Amino acid sequence: MKIAIVGAGYVGLSTGLGLASKKHLVICIDIDKEKIEKINRGILPIYEDGMEKLLKKHRGLNFKVSTDISDSKDAEIIFICVGTPTDEKGKMNLNYLKAAAKSTAGIIDKKHKTIVVKSTVLPGTTEEILLPIIEKESGKKVGKDFGLCSNPEFLREGAALKDFLGPDRIIIGEYDKKSGDILEKLYRDFNSPTIRTNIKTAEMIKMASNAFLSTKISFINEIGNICKKLEIDTYEVSRGIGYDKRIAPYFLDSGVGFGGSCFTKDIKSLIEKAREMNYDPKLLKSVTEINTLQKIIIIDLLTKKIGDLKNKKIVVLGLAFKAGTDDIREAPSIDIIRILLEKKARIHTFDPKAQDNMKKIFNEITYSKSAKEALDKADACLILTEWPEFTKLTDKDFSVMKNKTIIEGRRILDKGKVSNFEGICW
Repeated sequence: MKIAIVGAGYVGLSTGLGLASKKHLVICIDIDKEKIEKINRGILPIYEDGMEKLLKKHRGLNFKVSTDISDSKDAEIIFICVGTPTDEKGKMNLNYLKAAAKSTAGIIDKKHKTIVVKSTVLPGTTEEILLPIIEKESGKKVGKDFGLCSNPEFLREGAALKDFLGPDRIIIGEYDKKSGDILEKLYRDFNSPTIRTNIKTAEMIKMASNAFLSTKISFINEIGNICKKLEIDTYEVSRGIGYDKRIAPYFLDSGVGFGGSCFTKDIKSLIEKAREMNYDPKLLKSVTEINTLQKIIIIDLLTKKIGDLKNKKIVVLGLAFKAGTDDIREAPSIDIIRILLEKKARIHTFDPKAQDNMKKIFNEITYSKSAKEALDKADACLILTEWPEFTKLTDKDFSVMKNKTIIEGRRILDKGKVSNFEGICW
């Protein structure tokens, strides 16, 4: 099938290259000229495992990119995959989405097209906000001249291609049966359960999924904070409860909290939406409060160990919000670095992938070429991302520190290789 992707970010590129690998003809559209030029040269704007290999294989063949939406006028299906960031209060910014809807409307012609919103939005957004824009700008009627669906993504950064090609489920929110049939046909060789529902329900499934996973993380962090005071290994507790099929072992690793472009943004948006409807989402608010608390706890623990942080050299190992990505959006490291700077600490960092992105936020800290370089003459070390190379650190690596104070936020160090370190929740 001929597919157009509007937006060349994580979701857009994962969707586009994933469909190209299934032998579909894909064109990816983005208004960022520099980004498109890089992709045309085979340079990805993001780090994602396996994506470079697929780009090399399909670029110029059945995967192309452009800044001109008219280049996708022959597409049968158009995926809208642009960002929906939120402000500090949790209000979702739909400007990119509205612009994408408007430009997409411009290529609707006599040939039927199915427009698919893959961007994460609050329930009602597609039908109440985007649909009127598309109909007005195109002069066409939904259900007659073009189709409309919601097809939320459930991609984990660092495993986005794997998740796209082997999803736990495929959710199709359809405006009309024809649209749903077309989208289901596209996914017919994906070995995954397919749920067809209405658009608003599909939108809520995505929001509820992220809210639940965020809740699970904050739950185990709260249990971890209690376990630490009781001198109980919270990871043993997690293992014990994870065998219960109703609970499952996933997302039960206590630590410094969640980050990324989805969880924080989506739960804040859902809280704000609930407030607009005069409902007080107490559980969801607690989830965000606990997540914020984890960043304060690790600083309090550090201060308790080494005292006043002024002029102390503090090493932060890991800047990305999780291993396997260079994404620092809502990463715990950002708030932790800000607090350390407020306390006048001297900060040295190392991350194998995310340093260039972090430099856009913090120019005043020192970026090292390796963990060992960063640790030299350090007063303390905070480990915030579970990069595999950090699991290989030993006492010899930490021996270059001035004072061996190590606090873990991800539980990755080997007790057999590293002595005298402490975890935030254990």
